[in-house]
Amino acid sequence: MDITQLILDDHHEQRRQFAMLEEVDRSDARVLADLWARLAAFLEVHAAAEEEIFYPELIRVGQRAGRLGTSEAETLDAIHDHNDIRDAIGAVAGHDPGTDGWYAAVAAANLANSDHMAEEEREGLADFRREASLQLRHDLAVRFAGFEARHVTGVPPVDRDPAAYVRQAERVASAGSLDIGSLKGR
Repeated sequence: MDITQLILDDHHEQRRQFAMLEEVDRSDARVLADLWARLAAFLEVHAAAEEEIFYPELIRVGQRAGRLGTSEAETLDAIHDHNDIRDAIGAVAGHDPGTDGWYAAVAAANLANSDHMAEEEREGLADFRREASLQLRHDLAVRFAGFEARHVTGVPPVDRDPAAYVRQAERVASAGSLDIGSLKGR
């Protein structure tokens, strides 16, 4: 198992679920609402898992590789993106499923998420594959899969201050042992 592959697999599933919404007749509000609820929960859980497990390690690996500036910038951007995605998810709730406003809000969430995934795939995941050992990638994958399994029904959306998040991750990484749980709830 490899955390970078699990994240890529989640990205594929996110794309698939957004595509499913486009295939349902707009008059079938119940199905649209159910599919959206599932996708919204999945997006939130995925972001929370990345924030708890992947991004702190990206910073740590970047520090060890002498590329802290790059991993720091990638993490700042990713946390900002996650906040934008959360906001877009929240905006969907203000519309009845199947309405023009609902479709526009879902499209905005899709765009924010698609931009984030593309950037993450080009940058953070690629850098992590180059710098992190296979054993670390496996160990993180086990934790990531466990986190997603424990939270399969969703997590509360929590916007994070990107700069505070990165500062905390750097402090923990500099201390020599990354306590992944230390970022929980921040």
